[in-house]
Amino acid sequence: MSDKVKIGISIGDVNGIGLEVILKTLSEHKLLDYCTPIVYGHTKVASFHRKSLHMNDFAFNVISSADAANPRKANMINCWEEDVKIELGQANETGGKYAFLSLQKATDDLLNGSIDALVTAPINKNNIQSENFNFPGHTEYLQERSGSNDVLMFLISDSLRVGVVTGHIPVKDVPQSITQEKIVKKLQLINDSLKKDFWIEKPKIAVLGLNPHASDNGLLGKEEQEIISPAIQTAFDKGIICFGPYPADGFFGNGTYKQFDAVLAMYHDQGLIPFKTIAFSTGVNYTAGLKFVRTSPDHGTGYDIAGKNLADPTSFMEALFAAIHIVKHRREQEAMLGNQLKTGGKIIETAADVKDDAN
Repeated sequence: MSDKVKIGISIGDVNGIGLEVILKTLSEHKLLDYCTPIVYGHTKVASFHRKSLHMNDFAFNVISSADAANPRKANMINCWEEDVKIELGQANETGGKYAFLSLQKATDDLLNGSIDALVTAPINKNNIQSENFNFPGHTEYLQERSGSNDVLMFLISDSLRVGVVTGHIPVKDVPQSITQEKIVKKLQLINDSLKKDFWIEKPKIAVLGLNPHASDNGLLGKEEQEIISPAIQTAFDKGIICFGPYPADGFFGNGTYKQFDAVLAMYHDQGLIPFKTIAFSTGVNYTAGLKFVRTSPDHGTGYDIAGKNLADPTSFMEALFAAIHIVKHRREQEAMLGNQLKTGGKIIETAADVKDDAN
């Protein structure tokens, strides 16, 4: 069995910039030293985008199954047979239909072990809705497919990691959706992921408040005193090193986030606006808590620049490398723990522990 990681890639909305950033990323031949990419889409659709980008020298190796992937080439599995009318920059039913077919097949292979991780190109959360896809986004779809009890939208970059308590819900529903139990679960997911996926031995996590100025001691709301602070204490008592709640307005601007390994925000925009401001071109959306590895770029379909050769592939490439690194971290940790069990030694909880013991 090859140690090279097989990365499945879903193409997202065919009318957006998904295939553009995929093609630009896979045209970097050195990438093949680190993974075997398998794109789930169709060669005719890919050819349309390739021609619009004038990438005449690029070609996919067409395969019928992930098992047949060539480790020295960018591979593609055709997920449908019919011709597709592509209308770049248009949000329509076609974009949603084929985004789902790509995602569905890639997820099938992820669940049956044919690929090691999944990188998803952006979808339009509106036009992908159908009888088969009735979810706010990728995260919720993959959670149901995997049977995971709870997952975390975890935005990661070299300088900042941000998780959110509530994800794709209306802002008006946020306060009643925040509970002590949910905060503790998200902190546990962050803590576990930092140890297992990022090899941080004793992670420190900051927790943001919900209200302006973290409520000014109850003057501007009760959630901090009645829900958030007790949840932080509960998590701390469970061995999670977490602090807060911090006022969200100054936390990022004054650089306080640099003192922590991750930040837990209460709702989507509270966490994602500062994250994308600080790390837009290099940010990655990682779904922690799944039984498998899934990442995506932190941008959308980019209809306004679709077909104009303006899309920056950096975030997609970062998402692909993040998936590779996380899979390898998990493999190495499992191997080390397995060796400990075989030799009758103590079971080391994190890979960082192993490094410390070796020094």
